Amino acid sequence: MAFNQEEQNNENRQHQRRLYNPYQDLEIPVQKLYQLPTQPEYLFHEEAVHQRRSWGENLTYYTGCGYLLGASSGASKGLIDAVRASEHGDTIKLRVNRVLNSSGLTGRQWGNRAGVIGLMYAALESGIVKLRDTDDVGNSVAAGLATGVIYKAGSGPRAAALAGAVGGLLVGCTVGMKHALKRYVPV
Repeated sequence: MAFNQEEQNNENRQHQRRLYNPYQDLEIPVQKLYQLPTQPEYLFHEEAVHQRRSWGENLTYYTGCGYLLGASSGASKGLIDAVRASEHGDTIKLRVNRVLNSSGLTGRQWGNRAGVIGLMYAALESGIVKLRDTDDVGNSVAAGLATGVIYKAGSGPRAAALAGAVGGLLVGCTVGMKHALKRYVPV
């Protein structure tokens, strides 16, 4: 009996409490109460001049983007291969199983390859920027060239040279398009 009485007293105390809202008496909308800056704020002048991600942020960004792009394109390729490999007498369960297995396998393989390429590119680019102490297009192109060469080094000198040329050309085109978009497309 005493236990029920305590429980009832606790419930009464909870009902008597009122939640505090600090903005209830203000006639200012809550959204306009804080005026946050729209541009980044820097503590030191050197940070404002040097607008570049850190090496850790680059490492995470390029590896993650590479893996995501590789996994999604690999899963799409696996889906197409599984649909082509389906036979006339297959049941729905068998077709779905084939699609899931093929998409998962190819997506995982391509994602890991692209993630490793992104990891190597980020590390090489950060190293070249630190070595040269400048930040320009040459660093990115050199990192793309070196990434291609290192990635395909085990396949022989011809494959490594071709992969290096493709890597340098791909990065050069990407950086060129990025600069063109910044210049000609108002954002």
